[in-house]
Amino acid sequence: MYTLASEKKLAVIASLLEGNSVRSTERMTGVHRDTICRLLVETGENCAVLLDSHVRNIHAKYIQADEIWTYVGKKDKHVRVDDPEEFGNQWVFVAMDEETKLIPSFVVGKRTRDTTYAFLLDLQKRLVDARFQLTTDGFVFYTRGVEDVFAGTCDFAQLVKLFGDYGQHDEARYSPPRIMEVISKIRDGRPDLDHICTSHVERQNLTMRMCMRRFTRLTNAFSKKLENLKAACALHFAHYNFCRVHSSLRVTPAMEAGIAAEVWPLSRLLLPTT
Repeated sequence: MYTLASEKKLAVIASLLEGNSVRSTERMTGVHRDTICRLLVETGENCAVLLDSHVRNIHAKYIQADEIWTYVGKKDKHVRVDDPEEFGNQWVFVAMDEETKLIPSFVVGKRTRDTTYAFLLDLQKRLVDARFQLTTDGFVFYTRGVEDVFAGTCDFAQLVKLFGDYGQHDEARYSPPRIMEVISKIRDGRPDLDHICTSHVERQNLTMRMCMRRFTRLTNAFSKKLENLKAACALHFAHYNFCRVHSSLRVTPAMEAGIAAEVWPLSRLLLPTT
């Protein structure tokens, strides 16, 4: 059975991490698109294991959480009753440490109560048992979820943004709506007002859309399988945390957080050769 050389695997993974689509990666590397997708899934699964084992005991003072929208197969309005359950809108719930820029937790799923609780429980097990401040957007399930999961051990606030528009509506809107008002709501504890903020994690949304072609709007590069979307996210966050030097920190987020001693080479994200 033919096996890709390590150099070719690295070229494929590097191309995907730089925001190229599967088909453009196929044209640049000469590797068939089906092989690229299989390599993406294998590498993504390995990255998920690496993240689960290494991103532990995180000391964080200020955590920001947000969700970024994407979809699998087709958007919700086009989903039919006989379509697979994974089709339609999907959301990536992301938590970021404001100071180290580390992503300690992310979960891919529908924007539901169950996904919210899964995300908060995963975040809880990554953090050292010490009080921290959590800021989220105004998503309704955070209010009770944070109370149930953290049970008063964090200072919790929500940042609610009220939007207007430019006179563009629904399908005709190509520009982001204007923010008319931002309301800070203290939900639990005594959050530091100067750190009630989601700007850093929202900036990560841009990084994701730039570095993963499947997140680019108004293209045909969307995910066709939920498995591929989850693998791409795991690959992205493993690379972001451990391999990519942050421009303002001058080290990787993992080094800044004290869970890595050096910049990881990209080869470490690949499955070990057997």
